[in-house]
Amino acid sequence: MYLKYYWLFILVLAVAGCSSVPKPRPIPTGSLGEFQKKAEKFNEIVTVPVFETTPDEIAATATNVITAGNAALDRIGRLKTGEVNFTNIIQALDDIGYSIQTPENRLELIQQTSTNAAVRDAAMDAIKQLDEWSVGTDYREDVYAAVKACADTKPQLAGENKKLFDETLRDYRRAGLDLPKEQRDEVEKLRKQLTALETDFQNNVTKAKQPLTFTQSELEGVPEAFLAQEGIKTGPDEYTLMANITFHYIMVEDNAKREDTRKRMIVAQCNLARNENIPLLQKILVLRDEIAHRLGYASYADYATEVRMVKNAATAIAFEQNLKTGLQPKFNAELEEFRQMKIKEIGDPSAKIDVWDWRYYANELKKTKYKVDAEQLRVYFPYERVLEGLFAIYQHIFDLKFERVEPPYKWIGDLQLYTVSDAKTGQPLGLFYLDMFPREGKYNHFAQFGITEGKLLPGGKYQRPVCALVCNFPPPQPDKPSLMSHDEVVTIFHEFGHAMHTILTQAKYSRFSGTSVPQDFVEAPSQMLENWPWDKKVLDSFAADYRDPNKKIPQDVLNQLKTSRLATEGTFYRRQLSFGLMDLALHTQIHATNAEDVLPLSNKVLSDVSLPVPPDTAFVAYFGHIIGYGAGYYGYAWADAIAADMATVFENSPDGFFDQTAGMRMRREIYQVGDSRDINVSIETFLGRPRSIEPFLKKIGVENSAASAK
Repeated sequence: MYLKYYWLFILVLAVAGCSSVPKPRPIPTGSLGEFQKKAEKFNEIVTVPVFETTPDEIAATATNVITAGNAALDRIGRLKTGEVNFTNIIQALDDIGYSIQTPENRLELIQQTSTNAAVRDAAMDAIKQLDEWSVGTDYREDVYAAVKACADTKPQLAGENKKLFDETLRDYRRAGLDLPKEQRDEVEKLRKQLTALETDFQNNVTKAKQPLTFTQSELEGVPEAFLAQEGIKTGPDEYTLMANITFHYIMVEDNAKREDTRKRMIVAQCNLARNENIPLLQKILVLRDEIAHRLGYASYADYATEVRMVKNAATAIAFEQNLKTGLQPKFNAELEEFRQMKIKEIGDPSAKIDVWDWRYYANELKKTKYKVDAEQLRVYFPYERVLEGLFAIYQHIFDLKFERVEPPYKWIGDLQLYTVSDAKTGQPLGLFYLDMFPREGKYNHFAQFGITEGKLLPGGKYQRPVCALVCNFPPPQPDKPSLMSHDEVVTIFHEFGHAMHTILTQAKYSRFSGTSVPQDFVEAPSQMLENWPWDKKVLDSFAADYRDPNKKIPQDVLNQLKTSRLATEGTFYRRQLSFGLMDLALHTQIHATNAEDVLPLSNKVLSDVSLPVPPDTAFVAYFGHIIGYGAGYYGYAWADAIAADMATVFENSPDGFFDQTAGMRMRREIYQVGDSRDINVSIETFLGRPRSIEPFLKKIGVENSAASAK
């Protein structure tokens, strides 16, 4: 998932003959100080974040940011009409935005990763304070007057400068600065209320937890190795699992033979943060709708999509609905196959497939029909070896060099920090942190967090980016390493792609840097990289039984794994579409007069598009994407269609997924430019042709073009 967010790593060419397959090796250690000195030779700055560690330090940061921000805006506001120009108005606003966003990024990471609850709470309070103040900066009349004066000079601009100019003016329009003052003031007030509620919602998602206790018989089918993990066995015949920890939840849903156990787990997860977040979401959706209408939009979905590739809500809804229709025959067939398996297992000819069944029977189908046991495949994916292999691949295809350095500060003992350089020139490109295992109070999914964005600074030096990968992979055990599932390997390839996007940027302005691209494109480069762990040659470069490194995943097992994926793609994708269509429905249909319909409407859409939700549950209360991706979750499918098309560039290259020429095209045409030019130009330049949706339809098992991204 993207949240402002995502990471980086190693390259070594295999020396056997002229093979282009990189060999995974331990990452060399380096010196952070030497890395920073080298950056100076390239007229760059590598800044290691200084993290606040106490509530007082966090409060002081918020105060200092606001004080400095106001002073910088005052300087713009004092400029006379004849003094304004692109540099001291438009470019200066990007500089100010950067000076605000960088500390807020750091506070957001602290809020999601600190081991100290008081520090996390202080970071949340500071973020709310900064967000409210930041909204107010949009409505400074003196600054807006200077912007209009600059626009009146009709500066002759091109490329990234023109894009910054045009989008700055667009942002003021979208904030309501063209409205009469009374109406403008009301929009400002509503937006400030909204930001505080959104922060509270996200904080409730992070804080939510629900322990469930089971007996051993209730957990029949759940792997013993999982149940033996530290902290899970809490009594002679008692096991405590957390509904809010993703891999606990998936372990039960995939493997527990008892239906009541699977149901109990999914009901618990679907009610996380319910009491706190449903009332908040009602207010959030009403505020979003009112703001959109005051700004002249038919819905918040229209407001949000205006600046994305899709451009309007109707196109987003049609895209998702067409995919839903195209998948209907496959979805029906998959559910019937699952139902027949359930009938055979429980002996009831009237059995039906419920939402707590599909993961279990999809997993059983893989094991019985396709002879693929996802749990048995874990032995091929010890975490450290996967990481080394991933680093080797990304270093190779993007021509990079990674080195591990000692972090000046660690918020957790096993935190790691790496440098990224260009392999040929030695140019420093950035830093990434790895925080990879679950713990109390930590963000409980998988994401890249941007900390310092790439930007050309006013003095002419380029600030190189810093980011962090925050993940929750199974922790190592006393008698064995952390063993990843194949799905988790796909996840790490995805998230590391976000880090590449962040670090390899060359955009001049922070608003175009790295992953700051249209929200319905941001996932595409990372979704494209999910193809790598499905390739036999790629897997053979690092995947091996940790007990016997000579044992690789057999080709027939990988073939069956691919076949089994396609066999359940309809169910998987209808679930994804249910989230996207629910999100769009809430942002087009909820108004002040029907706020109480938020929960019933969300459950209705989820149930209509996918399997019916468990009775009396509130999945949407724990759906954090409703905040960061408001009216934007459709973007996962939209981006996946682009990703499947982009992957064909590698598939058709001489060295396939190891092809460095294709990798450097990716680095040059997608990663480096970010959003500094129209994203459609970047995609078609990378492809060398217009976009096509056919590779995506083939991937998900739809054999016609009923669904179109055009």
